[in-house]
Amino acid sequence: MAERQNTVVCSFDPSSPRITAYEIHEWIHAALRIQESTVSMIQIDGIKRQVFIKSVDKESVHALLRDTAGRAEYKYPNGEISIVNIDTAGMGTKLIRVVNLPPEVPNDTLHESLASFGKVLNIHAETWAKIYGYPVSNGVRQVVMNLARHLPSHLTIAGYRVLLFYEGQRPHVMAMAR
Repeated sequence: MAERQNTVVCSFDPSSPRITAYEIHEWIHAALRIQESTVSMIQIDGIKRQVFIKSVDKESVHALLRDTAGRAEYKYPNGEISIVNIDTAGMGTKLIRVVNLPPEVPNDTLHESLASFGKVLNIHAETWAKIYGYPVSNGVRQVVMNLARHLPSHLTIAGYRVLLFYEGQRPHVMAMAR
């Protein structure tokens, strides 16, 4: 799977009204103040309410993230204002399954161990389906995170060797974490 390079993603509120391509272009120029010469592509995902802006170089991406601090406002024609989150488009949000980590290891420890790979958004335990008779935890934790870089398939967390897997994962050598 190819990863986006030199690209930011502007995420509008998923429940927000759709805006036209023209309005998006005007917003990019007026609110983000991106110079036309630094943009090589603008892609709109209307369903997810996201706009991908590919820059000609990394410096333009870093400048935009620095200048906006990762947030901007969009003002709708009716006067309503919506906050738009801006981040690197890298690998996006992934659901990572973590296997072989005992339940005694707190989610905070798992969170700390994964933080260097991206932003952890949520951690919760999987459960067995009710058809098995015991709808309790199955020992697998699901971690939703925005990846900044790929995770290895195995990590050592709190002294336990755990397996991590997700869609689009690349094969890696073993890495160590807390």
